[in-house]
Amino acid sequence: MVTAFEVIASGGFGIAGGILSGFLGIGGGAILPPLLVVALGVEQHRAQGISLAALLPPVGLPAVLAYRKIGVRIEGALVVALVLGFVIGALGGAWFAHRVPARELRWFFAAFLAFSALHAALSKATDARDDARSPSPHARVWLGVPIGAAAGIMSGLLGVGGGLVALPLLRRFGRLGRLEAQATTLAMMLPPIGLPAVYVYAKEQGGLPWPLLGAVGVGFALGAGAGARLAGHANARTAALVYAGFLALIALALVVHG
Repeated sequence: MVTAFEVIASGGFGIAGGILSGFLGIGGGAILPPLLVVALGVEQHRAQGISLAALLPPVGLPAVLAYRKIGVRIEGALVVALVLGFVIGALGGAWFAHRVPARELRWFFAAFLAFSALHAALSKATDARDDARSPSPHARVWLGVPIGAAAGIMSGLLGVGGGLVALPLLRRFGRLGRLEAQATTLAMMLPPIGLPAVYVYAKEQGGLPWPLLGAVGVGFALGAGAGARLAGHANARTAALVYAGFLALIALALVVHG
C-alpha cells in the first residue's frame, strides 16, 4: 500500500532528479534508485524499475527545449542511432539484472558511481567541441549505435537513465562539447527507450507502484527545465566537480545503507 508520504517524497525526489538531469545531462536515473532505496526502503530491483518507468514519458523535454533556446545544437541522426542502440542494450541489461541478488547489485551500482565520480573529477574540463579531432557527422552516427547499446545495458542492469554512460562516451569519442553532449543524451531519452527494460522489471516484480511513478515523473519534468537553464550559466570545471561530488555522495549513501 502506497502512503501519501511516499508519494510526496517521490515527487520531491523527481524534482531533485530533474534539476540534476537538466544541469548535468545524466537523465536522473543515477539519483532516483538510491533515494528510493535509502529514504523509502524500496527494494533495489523495484527501485530501478520505478526509475526506468517514471522516465518513459518525455519528462526531459523542458530541459532539451532550454538547451535549444540558448543555442545548443543537437544532431538528429546521432540521437536516432543512440536510441536504436539503447533499446537493444536495455532489454538484455534488464533481463540480467534479475539474475543478480539485490545486495550485490546495489554494491555494483555504488562501485559504478564511484568510478564515474573519479573519472569526472580527473578529466580535463572544457565546454568546447574538439573540432580538430572530431569525427565526421556520418562517422559519429555509426558511433552512436555502440554508445547507445552500452548506455542501454547499464540502464537495464542498474536502473540508470543511460546518460551516465552515453555522456562521457560522446565527449571522448564523438568529441562533443559539454552542453552539446548533455543536450544529446537528454534528447536520446525523450522517446520511451526504456520500455523493453520496464516490461521485464514489471513482469519480474509483479507490477510497479503507479502512484510513485506518477509523482516521480511530474517532479522530474518540473525540475528538468530549471536545471538546464543553470547549466548554461556554469563553467565546465564547476559542472564537472558538481557531477563528481554528486555521484560520490550517492555511492557513499548506498555503501552505508548496504
